[in-house]
Amino acid sequence: MNLELYKTQALQKQKEHKKFLEGLKKKPPKNLDYIVQETHDEVFEKVDCLQCANCCKTTGPLYTEKDIERISKHLKMKQADFEAKFLRVDEDNDKVLQNLPCFFLNQDNTCSIYEVRPKACREYPHTDRKKIYQINHLMIKNTVICPAAFEFVESMMKNVNKFNS
Repeated sequence: MNLELYKTQALQKQKEHKKFLEGLKKKPPKNLDYIVQETHDEVFEKVDCLQCANCCKTTGPLYTEKDIERISKHLKMKQADFEAKFLRVDEDNDKVLQNLPCFFLNQDNTCSIYEVRPKACREYPHTDRKKIYQINHLMIKNTVICPAAFEFVESMMKNVNKFNS
């Protein structure tokens, strides 16, 4: 998987993607959630996250209190120890990883805490959510990091026209 190529394409198409996503926000098609789910499924039949793991290498998820509780219990650690060892508070006052790539990312791109991973990791790249236009800014950011997010927006541009013609 050529991440540089994806990143270059995503940056080149940012204006086009932004315009398309803004259009969805202004005038969402009646069947938008259906199109989103279909497109998400279609993209993830082709894209294998284990071939990439760029999200785990370059961006850290936000850790909620529930995440911290669940993961520290799984690791048999005190929550305070888990936070001290792995997390820091960022400029938005969110708890995030101290270092990247993610400490829990294995050599083969699998996750050592997959069953209990943070909610942000479970939902990434957010291509299967209802009212997708509510996260346009995030989607544009994700297209540069995640090949699946890029493919998703590209496919959505085709599918919205296909489903509504």
